[in-house]
Amino acid sequence: MKPAAASASFSGPFALGSLSVPGQASFPGLVTPGGRVLDLRAALAEPALTTRQIFERWDALLLRLHELAADESADWRPLEGLRVRAPVEPRQVFQSGANYRQHVIDLDVAHRAPDDPRTPEEARAEIAAVMDRRAAEDLPYVFIGLPSAITGPYDDVVLPDWAEQPDWELELAVVIGRPAYRVDVDEAGEHIAGYTVANDLTDRATVFRRDMKAIGTDWLRSKNAPGFTPLGPWIVPAASITDPGGLRVTLKLNGETMQDESTADMLFGIARLVSYISRTSRLLPGDLVLTGSPAGNGMHWGRLLRDGDVMEGSITGLGAQRTRCLREATS
Repeated sequence: MKPAAASASFSGPFALGSLSVPGQASFPGLVTPGGRVLDLRAALAEPALTTRQIFERWDALLLRLHELAADESADWRPLEGLRVRAPVEPRQVFQSGANYRQHVIDLDVAHRAPDDPRTPEEARAEIAAVMDRRAAEDLPYVFIGLPSAITGPYDDVVLPDWAEQPDWELELAVVIGRPAYRVDVDEAGEHIAGYTVANDLTDRATVFRRDMKAIGTDWLRSKNAPGFTPLGPWIVPAASITDPGGLRVTLKLNGETMQDESTADMLFGIARLVSYISRTSRLLPGDLVLTGSPAGNGMHWGRLLRDGDVMEGSITGLGAQRTRCLREATS
């Protein structure tokens, strides 16, 4: 299949990405909505510059990035012909589970035991009450992902031969721009550089350990195969997203809409997630916080990923990614 054409459609005057010319190393690019790209290594006179290093100096560089975006005399090149890669290489990936109210309700109903005496309606009502209590009284559920699972927004995704139930989970991803450790909820926004799109693929068959039920979930096996986290295409500065709590998260499978929900359905908002993570771990510039996925995954539809499937994921103001699934050949 011919690679998907990159699109520079996003909110604000510019976004950041990682791009490359065929046969050459990737470079950090400043991208404008008109589809122009500026190589920031040359523009900032730093030949070894990476996107992550930009976030390490986010406060110092942000004004300069705005100036470059408005500079018509800069050495712009067209986006067409460039390969768009994952926009950042994080040191840490934090993933929020069970963070969308309707999504959790759907999953719990789908995983009900065959002898559950409740009707689907009774189960939904009971689970909904639990979710409302959790949002008011409990803490977010966060686990660790591997940076090696990240791939580009238009790259093919290989479904491992052992993955029996591969599923999609489109998510809003937060990009950290200032180290954060033990920050309060009202301070959390000051540590966010921007937002991007992530698809957190999951093999449902290996989420729970069948041999050690008391231990519970196995996120290593179910979520961290190479390429299981398509990321990007762009990182849009936080200031360009007026209300990250009111964005539309949409995933289409072979052209059919499967997920279409607002980030307003989150149980724990972005600031609460960042603050909670920082209470235990030190968030570093370029790190990712995946905020959970809304309703409409494959388990809900009874339709999981297959060889040749094409996923198109978009979030309001952040652009869109398009990835094709390829089933790994069995040996």
